[in-house]
Amino acid sequence: MAALRRKFGEDYQVVNTNRDTSTFSAPVKKKRQRFVEKNGRCNVQHGNLGGETSRYLSDLFTTLVDLKWRWNLLIFVLTYTVAWLVMASMWWIIAYIRGDINHGHDSSYTPCVANVYNFPSAFLFFIETEATIGYGYRYITEKCPEGIILFLFQSLLGSIVDAFLIGCMFIKMSQPKKRAETLMFSQDAVISQRDGKLCLMFRVGNLRNSHMVSAQIRCKLIKSRQTPEGEFLPLDQCELDVGFGTGADQLFLVSPLTICHEINPKSPFFDLSQRSLMNEQFEIVVILEGIVETTGEGPFTFSTPLTVLLSTSFF
Repeated sequence: MAALRRKFGEDYQVVNTNRDTSTFSAPVKKKRQRFVEKNGRCNVQHGNLGGETSRYLSDLFTTLVDLKWRWNLLIFVLTYTVAWLVMASMWWIIAYIRGDINHGHDSSYTPCVANVYNFPSAFLFFIETEATIGYGYRYITEKCPEGIILFLFQSLLGSIVDAFLIGCMFIKMSQPKKRAETLMFSQDAVISQRDGKLCLMFRVGNLRNSHMVSAQIRCKLIKSRQTPEGEFLPLDQCELDVGFGTGADQLFLVSPLTICHEINPKSPFFDLSQRSLMNEQFEIVVILEGIVETTGEGPFTFSTPLTVLLSTSFF
């Protein structure tokens, strides 16, 4: 016991893994607002940047993909509804200007579009043309150059709108974000001994039978620090080595695995004791990247924060 205390410091609590650890209770840390929530959502809001709207609109496709589903569906419905009404109104205006409305049932008169004599019939003609239904009752005649031009414009515009919105919806549906729901992480990370070394450890498991291709795990320590020059960094990110040099960060995730970070002189935890560890304000974010085997989609990233405990009760 004395040798262990000399090696790991007086403030570290040694827990005997051979006895029942259910009675061990780690010190309760004061709950703080997280930088990354347990579901992977980042608590970051951008403000006072200037020109935010124009920056988002400059990449409208990505902006639509990033929106929530309710806004995507609303924009999808409104875009098609407005486009249909506008184009149907243009067909009705052509028929109205040419006088086709007054000769709707005159068999001797050649209109721009046959059997278009009010707005509902113009709307039905537009839907038949746009959806290529082709009932054959309403059609463009050869004596209407403006109608031919409008038909070409409608075909081009319809193809662009379909490609943009349907592509956006397809990409949003194919995003593997829900795949992260079946990836389980330890609720807490622990600091314990492994192979005679002090290590920070946590576990990760995959609930699905399908594998994750090229799975890689990384850990980031997020805490504030002050540089020797006096600069204060409120959210400084430091990489935690979980086997980058040995390839242990490349996971074959068919069963739950224990991820280990050795607390050596290169580790940011090397100079921390148990007391300082409980008082320090920091956050460990685990990032798991991989490709979904069944769909080939990815790589996708799932992040989760961990709380550090000084025990071995996570086994």
